[in-house]
Amino acid sequence: MSIAENLVQIKAGLAADVQLVAVSKTKPNSAIQEAYEAGQRVFGENRIQEMSDKAEALPKDIEWHMIGHVQDNKIKYMAPFVSMVHGMDKEKRIKTLNKEASKVDRRIDCLVQIHIAEEDSKFGFDYDEAKALFSKDLESLYPNVRICGLMGMATFTDNEDQVRKEFRGLSQFFHQLKQELFEKDYFKVLSMGMSGDYKIAMEEGSTMVRIGSSIFGARN
Repeated sequence: MSIAENLVQIKAGLAADVQLVAVSKTKPNSAIQEAYEAGQRVFGENRIQEMSDKAEALPKDIEWHMIGHVQDNKIKYMAPFVSMVHGMDKEKRIKTLNKEASKVDRRIDCLVQIHIAEEDSKFGFDYDEAKALFSKDLESLYPNVRICGLMGMATFTDNEDQVRKEFRGLSQFFHQLKQELFEKDYFKVLSMGMSGDYKIAMEEGSTMVRIGSSIFGARN
């Protein structure tokens, strides 16, 4: 099937309130353009330089999401144009994003990454660290950053019960934060789920899914 056909099929299975981030990392501009022409506007990249080059060359109404691990010294290169930064896994990174956003007079949306997987390779705050973060006056501390929600990646496993348990725990924590510590109308994004597990993630309350190979084919 074509990229456009894949998109139609995936979108047909998404709940109305779930946003699709098409993960276009390593994919050529032509593939992104094809998805764009099929109506997709939100794309996810994991390398800042590659995202910058694509943003320069492709239509200007694309929303670029940085979904990979962020290096502090590269944040300045995406600050002028990035729409959302997933995976804010340390407070010092939020501080750096705030500093670079202020230089270009922007308020940049981001998600706080929570470590929910039983794997060392994933980044993120644990639940206690996140509670400590959200206990602070984040709007005053970081006026050029808007923390719109949480993101988490489940363990890479065939055990669906484990994946579901990890997503459910993050979903419960998200609602707890919203009610008890961070009652902001813009704090509404729960980004969970990729090509292999997004259906489980949606059942557990995800509002944003990151899908690449199911749209564009296997990674290069």
